[in-house]
Amino acid sequence: DDFVLGVYADGATVYAATGGGLGVSTDGGATFTNRTVANSGLGSNVMRGVYADGATVYAATDGGGVGVSTDGGATFTNRTTDNSGLGDNDVTGVYADGATVYAATIGGLGISTDGGNTFTNRTTANGLGSNDVRGVYADGATVYAATLGGVGISTDGGNTFTNRTVANSGLGDDFVFGVYAIGNTVYAATNGGGLGISTDGGNTFTTRTTANGLGSNFVLGVYAIGNTVYAAINGGGLGISTDGGATFTTYT
Repeated sequence: DDFVLGVYADGATVYAATGGGLGVSTDGGATFTNRTVANSGLGSNVMRGVYADGATVYAATDGGGVGVSTDGGATFTNRTTDNSGLGDNDVTGVYADGATVYAATIGGLGISTDGGNTFTNRTTANGLGSNDVRGVYADGATVYAATLGGVGISTDGGNTFTNRTVANSGLGDDFVFGVYAIGNTVYAATNGGGLGISTDGGNTFTTRTTANGLGSNFVLGVYAIGNTVYAAINGGGLGISTDGGATFTTYT
């Protein structure tokens, strides 16, 4: 499908989460093989996100839970509310660090320590600002959850969260669609409030907006390498900064 909601690459292998299945390319994206419910065992053909570590592939699906593959995406086993403890089968994003797998769902943040076989669900009862989680990133015991109620930050592996919002941290908007971190620098993609950048581990944020060169204040995703920051903009192209997010050049 031409509607692509997520992409991940590892060397020449590229995974594309689309509205019609998971595209898997082994030639750098020149050609794709499409994995679907019919030919791979995925729980849904509508993909929301994808993450891979070697031959292990995790697929976030819309209504079908988390698809887990150990053969490079050829076949999948589905983890759902019925068989794994996920909070909801609508999975908006997935991230893994070794055997620890994080699944962002509209019913909480699922955390697995056994490679995605079983999940423990974290919700507002554990400090999240909303049970509708749209993205997740982790670095060791520090876990960041992008929710529709702020950025949840955990320093104990996701057991408990402190929630950062417009009111207590300077975020531009409490609807957060994506989060990424490098050390103490945290980036939060918000809905209409621009890109929040924190240099103190997410305690406080400075907001970057159209005044700083972004094409729009509706930011759907963010990624950074060193001082280079990439902001995916809804209707405003791709914002690229080479000064750590102080200013952006927008490409459309």
